[in-house]
Amino acid sequence: MPNAITGQLCVVGLGPGHADLLTEQVKKSIAEATDAFGYFPYVERLSGLAHLRLHASDNREELDRARAALNVAAEGRKVLMLSSGDPGVFAMASAVFEVLEHASPDERQRWSALQIEVQPGITAMLAAAARLGAPLGHDFCTINLSDNLKPAAVIERRIRLAAQADFAMAFYNPCSRSRPEGFVRALKVLREECEPERLICFARNVSRDDETVTVTSLSSAKAEMADMRTLVIVGNRLTRRIGRHVYTPRSYEMPSYA
Repeated sequence: MPNAITGQLCVVGLGPGHADLLTEQVKKSIAEATDAFGYFPYVERLSGLAHLRLHASDNREELDRARAALNVAAEGRKVLMLSSGDPGVFAMASAVFEVLEHASPDERQRWSALQIEVQPGITAMLAAAARLGAPLGHDFCTINLSDNLKPAAVIERRIRLAAQADFAMAFYNPCSRSRPEGFVRALKVLREECEPERLICFARNVSRDDETVTVTSLSSAKAEMADMRTLVIVGNRLTRRIGRHVYTPRSYEMPSYA
Protein backbone atom coordinates (compact mmCIF):
# COMPACT_ATOMS: atom_id res chain seq x y z
CA MET A 1 0.00 0.00 0.00
CA PRO A 2 1.22 3.55 -0.71
CA ASN A 3 2.21 5.65 2.27
CA ALA A 4 -0.52 7.88 3.64
CA ILE A 5 -0.29 11.52 2.67
CA THR A 6 1.08 13.48 5.61
CA GLY A 7 0.21 17.14 5.73
CA GLN A 8 1.17 19.76 8.27
CA LEU A 9 -0.72 22.48 10.10
CA CYS A 10 1.35 25.05 11.98
CA VAL A 11 -0.66 27.38 14.19
CA VAL A 12 1.55 30.44 14.45
CA GLY A 13 1.64 33.80 16.20
CA LEU A 14 2.72 36.80 14.12
CA GLY A 15 3.52 38.93 17.17
CA PRO A 16 2.11 42.36 17.93
CA GLY A 17 2.98 43.97 14.60
CA HIS A 18 6.62 44.83 13.94
CA ALA A 19 8.62 42.33 11.88
CA ASP A 20 11.42 42.36 14.48
CA LEU A 21 9.04 40.74 16.98
CA LEU A 22 8.34 37.73 14.75
CA THR A 23 10.14 34.63 16.08
CA GLU A 24 12.73 32.81 13.97
CA GLN A 25 10.69 29.60 14.32
CA VAL A 26 7.64 31.27 12.78
CA LYS A 27 9.73 32.89 10.03
CA LYS A 28 11.02 29.44 9.06
CA SER A 29 7.49 28.01 9.00
CA ILE A 30 6.29 30.87 6.80
CA ALA A 31 9.16 30.24 4.36
CA GLU A 32 8.33 26.52 4.10
CA ALA A 33 4.52 26.75 3.95
CA THR A 34 2.29 26.36 0.91
CA ASP A 35 -0.91 27.92 2.30
CA ALA A 36 -1.91 30.44 4.96
CA PHE A 37 -5.33 30.87 6.59
CA GLY A 38 -6.37 33.76 8.80
CA TYR A 39 -8.33 36.90 9.52
CA PHE A 40 -8.04 39.46 6.70
CA PRO A 41 -5.42 41.79 8.28
CA TYR A 42 -3.21 38.89 9.38
CA VAL A 43 -3.23 37.32 5.93
CA GLU A 44 -2.48 40.75 4.43
CA ARG A 45 0.84 40.78 6.31
CA LEU A 46 1.99 37.88 4.10
CA SER A 47 0.56 39.23 0.84
CA GLY A 48 3.97 39.82 -0.78
CA LEU A 49 5.05 36.18 -0.53
CA ALA A 50 4.53 34.55 -3.93
CA HIS A 51 5.02 30.98 -2.68
CA LEU A 52 1.94 31.12 -0.44
CA ARG A 53 -1.67 30.51 -1.36
CA LEU A 54 -3.63 32.86 0.90
CA HIS A 55 -7.07 32.15 2.42
CA ALA A 56 -8.54 35.17 4.24
CA SER A 57 -11.83 35.20 6.14
CA ASP A 58 -13.83 37.24 8.62
CA ASN A 59 -12.97 37.24 12.32
CA ARG A 60 -16.28 35.54 13.23
CA GLU A 61 -15.52 32.46 11.13
CA GLU A 62 -12.86 30.84 13.33
CA LEU A 63 -14.27 27.29 13.37
CA ASP A 64 -14.97 27.24 9.63
CA ARG A 65 -11.48 28.60 9.03
CA ALA A 66 -9.92 25.90 11.20
CA ARG A 67 -11.88 23.16 9.43
CA ALA A 68 -10.87 24.47 6.00
CA ALA A 69 -7.19 24.64 7.02
CA LEU A 70 -7.27 21.07 8.33
CA ASN A 71 -8.81 19.87 5.07
CA VAL A 72 -6.15 21.59 2.95
CA ALA A 73 -3.40 20.18 5.18
CA ALA A 74 -4.94 16.72 4.72
CA GLU A 75 -4.15 17.08 1.00
CA GLY A 76 -0.48 16.87 1.95
CA ARG A 77 0.19 20.61 2.02
CA LYS A 78 2.07 22.68 4.62
CA VAL A 79 -0.52 25.03 6.03
CA LEU A 80 -0.25 28.02 8.36
CA MET A 81 -3.03 29.09 10.69
CA LEU A 82 -2.32 32.73 11.47
CA SER A 83 -2.99 34.65 14.66
CA SER A 84 -1.63 37.95 15.85
CA GLY A 85 0.39 37.87 19.06
CA ASP A 86 0.43 34.32 20.40
CA PRO A 87 -1.95 31.74 18.86
CA GLY A 88 -2.88 30.35 22.25
CA VAL A 89 -4.01 33.66 23.77
CA PHE A 90 -7.62 34.38 22.69
CA ALA A 91 -6.69 33.13 19.22
CA MET A 92 -6.79 30.29 16.72
CA ALA A 93 -5.07 27.44 18.56
CA SER A 94 -8.17 26.79 20.66
CA ALA A 95 -10.40 26.91 17.57
CA VAL A 96 -8.31 24.25 15.83
CA PHE A 97 -8.50 21.88 18.79
CA GLU A 98 -12.22 22.54 19.23
CA VAL A 99 -12.82 21.47 15.63
CA LEU A 100 -10.65 18.39 16.17
CA GLU A 101 -12.59 17.45 19.31
CA HIS A 102 -15.95 17.63 17.54
CA ALA A 103 -14.84 16.14 14.22
CA SER A 104 -17.09 13.69 12.41
CA PRO A 105 -15.83 10.12 11.90
CA ASP A 106 -14.96 10.98 8.30
CA GLU A 107 -13.02 14.07 9.39
CA ARG A 108 -11.15 12.13 12.08
CA GLN A 109 -10.01 9.62 9.47
CA ARG A 110 -9.04 12.37 7.01
CA TRP A 111 -7.05 14.31 9.62
CA SER A 112 -5.53 11.36 11.51
CA ALA A 113 -2.09 11.58 9.85
CA LEU A 114 -1.70 15.34 10.15
CA GLN A 115 1.25 16.89 11.93
CA ILE A 116 -0.17 19.73 14.06
CA GLU A 117 2.14 22.15 15.83
CA VAL A 118 1.46 25.34 17.79
CA GLN A 119 4.28 27.88 17.58
CA PRO A 120 4.32 30.73 20.12
CA GLY A 121 4.47 34.42 19.44
CA ILE A 122 4.92 37.61 21.44
CA THR A 123 1.54 38.75 22.73
CA ALA A 124 0.26 42.33 22.71
CA MET A 125 0.20 42.04 26.50
CA LEU A 126 3.92 41.28 26.72
CA ALA A 127 4.88 43.84 24.09
CA ALA A 128 2.87 46.51 25.91
CA ALA A 129 4.33 45.54 29.29
CA ALA A 130 7.86 45.76 27.92
CA ARG A 131 7.21 49.19 26.42
CA LEU A 132 5.84 50.41 29.75
CA GLY A 133 8.61 48.88 31.86
CA ALA A 134 7.49 45.98 34.06
CA PRO A 135 3.84 46.41 35.12
CA LEU A 136 3.36 42.62 35.18
CA GLY A 137 6.32 41.99 37.46
CA HIS A 138 4.21 40.19 40.06
CA ASP A 139 1.11 37.96 39.85
CA PHE A 140 -1.27 39.01 37.09
CA CYS A 141 -4.24 37.78 35.09
CA THR A 142 -5.48 38.33 31.54
CA ILE A 143 -9.15 38.93 30.74
CA ASN A 144 -10.85 39.32 27.37
CA LEU A 145 -13.53 41.99 27.79
CA SER A 146 -15.48 40.91 24.71
CA ASP A 147 -18.83 39.36 25.57
CA ASN A 148 -19.11 37.78 22.12
CA LEU A 149 -18.21 34.30 23.44
CA LYS A 150 -19.00 34.61 27.16
CA PRO A 151 -21.62 36.43 29.23
CA ALA A 152 -20.96 39.96 30.44
CA ALA A 153 -21.77 38.83 33.99
CA VAL A 154 -18.86 36.36 33.88
CA ILE A 155 -16.49 39.10 32.75
CA GLU A 156 -17.61 41.45 35.53
CA ARG A 157 -17.23 38.73 38.17
CA ARG A 158 -13.71 37.87 37.01
CA ILE A 159 -12.64 41.52 37.09
CA ARG A 160 -14.12 41.98 40.55
CA LEU A 161 -12.45 38.86 41.98
CA ALA A 162 -9.11 39.74 40.35
CA ALA A 163 -9.29 43.22 41.85
CA GLN A 164 -10.16 41.82 45.28
CA ALA A 165 -7.19 39.44 45.02
CA ASP A 166 -5.02 42.43 44.01
CA PHE A 167 -3.80 41.00 40.71
CA ALA A 168 -2.40 43.25 38.06
CA MET A 169 -4.69 42.81 35.04
CA ALA A 170 -4.30 42.90 31.29
CA PHE A 171 -7.46 43.50 29.26
CA TYR A 172 -7.84 42.40 25.65
CA ASN A 173 -10.62 43.65 23.35
CA PRO A 174 -11.81 46.41 25.71
CA CYS A 175 -14.49 47.71 23.36
CA SER A 176 -15.65 47.78 19.76
CA ARG A 177 -18.19 49.64 17.65
CA SER A 178 -20.72 46.85 18.10
CA ARG A 179 -19.95 46.36 21.83
CA PRO A 180 -18.80 49.74 23.21
CA GLU A 181 -19.99 49.04 26.74
CA GLY A 182 -17.34 46.44 27.68
CA PHE A 183 -14.74 48.83 29.02
CA VAL A 184 -17.41 51.01 30.63
CA ARG A 185 -18.44 47.99 32.72
CA ALA A 186 -14.82 47.21 33.55
CA LEU A 187 -14.13 50.74 34.78
CA LYS A 188 -17.25 50.65 36.93
CA VAL A 189 -16.14 47.43 38.66
CA LEU A 190 -12.57 48.67 39.10
CA ARG A 191 -13.75 51.90 40.70
CA GLU A 192 -15.88 49.92 43.12
CA GLU A 193 -12.94 47.72 44.16
CA CYS A 194 -9.75 49.78 43.75
CA GLU A 195 -8.37 53.05 45.06
CA PRO A 196 -8.66 56.11 42.75
CA GLU A 197 -4.86 56.36 42.40
CA ARG A 198 -4.51 52.86 40.91
CA LEU A 199 -2.38 53.09 37.75
CA ILE A 200 -4.01 52.12 34.46
CA CYS A 201 -2.08 51.97 31.19
CA PHE A 202 -3.35 52.18 27.61
CA ALA A 203 -1.06 50.76 24.91
CA ARG A 204 -2.43 51.06 21.38
CA ASN A 205 -0.81 49.41 18.36
CA VAL A 206 2.40 48.67 20.24
CA SER A 207 5.40 48.18 17.90
CA ARG A 208 3.57 49.77 14.96
CA ASP A 209 4.22 53.19 13.43
CA ASP A 210 1.15 54.72 15.08
CA GLU A 211 1.88 53.36 18.56
CA THR A 212 0.57 55.36 21.52
CA VAL A 213 1.11 54.64 25.23
CA THR A 214 -0.73 56.49 27.99
CA VAL A 215 -0.48 56.06 31.76
CA THR A 216 -3.03 57.59 34.09
CA SER A 217 -4.89 56.98 37.33
CA LEU A 218 -8.11 55.02 37.60
CA SER A 219 -9.93 58.19 38.64
CA SER A 220 -8.82 59.93 35.42
CA ALA A 221 -9.38 57.03 33.02
CA LYS A 222 -12.16 57.40 30.45
CA ALA A 223 -13.87 54.73 28.43
CA GLU A 224 -12.99 56.43 25.14
CA MET A 225 -9.27 55.98 25.87
CA ALA A 226 -9.52 52.33 24.70
CA ASP A 227 -10.62 50.63 21.51
CA MET A 228 -10.12 47.18 19.96
CA ARG A 229 -6.50 48.00 19.12
CA THR A 230 -5.72 48.91 22.72
CA LEU A 231 -4.22 46.65 25.36
CA VAL A 232 -5.12 47.89 28.83
CA ILE A 233 -2.96 47.08 31.86
CA VAL A 234 -4.21 47.79 35.37
CA GLY A 235 -1.59 47.66 38.12
CA ASN A 236 -1.95 46.13 41.55
CA ARG A 237 -1.92 48.32 44.67
CA LEU A 238 1.91 48.44 44.66
CA THR A 239 2.39 49.31 40.98
CA ARG A 240 4.16 52.63 40.64
CA ARG A 241 5.80 55.02 38.16
CA ILE A 242 9.57 55.53 38.05
CA GLY A 243 10.22 58.38 35.63
CA ARG A 244 8.72 57.35 32.29
CA HIS A 245 8.32 53.72 33.34
CA VAL A 246 5.74 51.69 35.24
CA TYR A 247 6.67 48.68 37.32
CA THR A 248 5.20 46.28 39.84
CA PRO A 249 7.65 45.12 42.55
CA ARG A 250 8.51 41.42 42.69
CA SER A 251 8.06 41.50 46.45
CA TYR A 252 4.45 42.01 47.45
CA GLU A 253 5.40 43.87 50.61
CA MET A 254 7.94 46.46 49.54
CA PRO A 255 11.22 46.13 51.51
CA SER A 256 12.82 49.07 53.26
CA TYR A 257 15.95 50.37 51.54
CA ALA A 258 16.88 52.74 54.41
